[in-house]
Amino acid sequence: MAKLNNRMDEVVREARRNAEKRAAGYREQALKLYPWVCGGCARTFTHSNLQLLEVHHKNGNHDDNPSDGSNWELLCTYCHEHEHSKFKDSAGRSDTSHELSAATHNPFADLKARMESKK
Repeated sequence: MAKLNNRMDEVVREARRNAEKRAAGYREQALKLYPWVCGGCARTFTHSNLQLLEVHHKNGNHDDNPSDGSNWELLCTYCHEHEHSKFKDSAGRSDTSHELSAATHNPFADLKARMESKK
């Protein structure tokens, strides 16, 4: 029984250490600094759906985490993805090997003739 209690004590200590590490992370800091509202669509969040609220680094540098939160913005999963897709779209395509050729088939080429034949 003493072994079980010692093991449980160790598990609790480890869980507390992990929680302290997470609390020191930028996500936890941002959640403490800012209201739980998406900066893009203004959707509000509660404990039950907080996993959908993400921290966006305004300058794109995930290593730039000032304690005042000046490089962070809380965004829902969808707005966060949209922000990153805008960056990818503005960068343009670097791989031109997958360029699509122009379509040569015209499905409406004989539409007028078909319409007249139905009269």
